[in-house]
Amino acid sequence: MKKAVIEQLVLGMVGTNTWLIKNKENGELLIVDPADESARIEEKINRMGGKPVAILLTHGHFDHMLAADDLRDEYGIPVIACAAEQQVLTDAMKNLSGSWASAHVLLADQWVCDGKKLDLAGFSIEVFHTPGHTAGSCCYYLPEEEVLFSGDTLFAQSVGRTDFPTGSGADMQASVKRLLKELPETTRVCPGHNEETTIGYEKRYNPFA
Repeated sequence: MKKAVIEQLVLGMVGTNTWLIKNKENGELLIVDPADESARIEEKINRMGGKPVAILLTHGHFDHMLAADDLRDEYGIPVIACAAEQQVLTDAMKNLSGSWASAHVLLADQWVCDGKKLDLAGFSIEVFHTPGHTAGSCCYYLPEEEVLFSGDTLFAQSVGRTDFPTGSGADMQASVKRLLKELPETTRVCPGHNEETTIGYEKRYNPFA
């Protein structure tokens, strides 16, 4: 039986999805890509009755992490990101904050790599390193919940842009094909922007498949 309650907030100047995953059994909660407006995220967490235990970043662009520092301080929880994304998180030009917003950099507390298994909030989580949008983009897969948090790698009938610093069209194509090949078709996909989809739907209708 699935034990995750998943809620979505659309935040920030470019409409970024922040995902909150609460374990119904122990009340612990994960924050994926805290885009902006930490007060709104905290309000949502309070309404859900969750206890945050970690922040997961799918990549280092400013619109996915502006609230991370405030939430880390508020709850005393770690920020987790892919090790290959350190160069983006710590460079305001590469994470786009230097040209789109006030310059902002961030250091994660824990760096992960492809194939890493995390045990957080009572969930088993698999890390997929999916370069393309950025060199250190990653996705978080919860097999027991049949859900993937895909960041800006896989969208509904689309993929993330590859023309930003450290992006690569070839890497993006390989990453998307890997996800569509390795994950079950029934997997729910919660992306960094726009609406949800499934792996099965994207295998049939995503032009980048």
